[in-house]
Amino acid sequence: MSKQINEKVKLRQSGYLMFTLDKFVEQDYTLVYFHYGLTSKNKPAFSWLWQAYKAFDRKYKKNLKALYLVHPTNFIRVVWQIFRAAISAKFGRKVMYINYLHELRQHLNLDQMSIPSPVLEHDERIMSKVSSRSSAGAGAASGGGQSSSGGGGTGAEEAEAPPLPTQQFGVSLQFIRDHNGGQVIPPIVQQCVEFLSTPDALETEGLFRRSANVSVVKEFKNRINQGLPVDFAEDVHIAAVLLKTFLRELEEPLLTFELYDEITQFQSIAKDERPRQVKILILEKLPEDNYQVLKYIVLFLSKVMDRCDLNKMTSSNLAVVFGPNLVWSPNRRQINLSSFGPINMFTDFVLMHHDQIFII
Repeated sequence: MSKQINEKVKLRQSGYLMFTLDKFVEQDYTLVYFHYGLTSKNKPAFSWLWQAYKAFDRKYKKNLKALYLVHPTNFIRVVWQIFRAAISAKFGRKVMYINYLHELRQHLNLDQMSIPSPVLEHDERIMSKVSSRSSAGAGAASGGGQSSSGGGGTGAEEAEAPPLPTQQFGVSLQFIRDHNGGQVIPPIVQQCVEFLSTPDALETEGLFRRSANVSVVKEFKNRINQGLPVDFAEDVHIAAVLLKTFLRELEEPLLTFELYDEITQFQSIAKDERPRQVKILILEKLPEDNYQVLKYIVLFLSKVMDRCDLNKMTSSNLAVVFGPNLVWSPNRRQINLSSFGPINMFTDFVLMHHDQIFII
């Protein structure tokens, strides 16, 4: 009986996971799996894992950028070896082992994630063990003498290096403007938009919905942040992903933290009041630079919408892709999935009525 109950619980869990992922899979997304906490009591059977993998069809896999397995154990490695022969090589390249949280920070902004306290505590324990072993080895090598650093902090404790003057990802619009001669439209935004405004790019099916190779995107970001030239080499999806990534990694969202609450209440506004309220938000409450960048991007997206018969990107599809990248909660550790509905609805409204909103 208990076995049947466990199977029912696992089915409900997989159903909930699919229901949750349905909110994200139409655009590029990343999954992070924290393995700590798995025990013999809650460990799934291999047969259930295989059934779960088959249940997640191409819809869930095509836009997955990366799957990070954090704190993997031998169980994870054994499962991977068993399933590897049946899993496509393309999907296999998206799977990455992450032994410590500081390694995950090299790929993702941990400040934007809600990491469970037990996982943080587990990482601290294993890091302290690693530090102890390193200290013991260093002490033995130096004959037990004091370290040359005089007890200085670890790399994780050191202050982060200030951004480069040429940096564009992960900084503010003000920073970019100050380091680019007062230019309001960030150079990478302009480069992406101009490249994607060509007829061939605009007519690409799945524009902004297709993912790009994670390592390639990271290499482009590094070059751009160093002020080096980049060539999209006719790859529209690289340019599309970089535009979304730029918006997502701004220090403050383009629509600002201040407007988050009002935007997430969009559904409660009477329909006949929405045009006026949206104009007030964008024309009166949005900072001038943010307004100009938003206008530039939305007018470009209107061109994408004009080719929706070919690229399949209607206003609602674009809203799903861009909405969460235009505004988010001031506390990203407390992401409320229910906020995506009104955010996407607000974005869709702006796209549909752009000619009435951006009149200045």
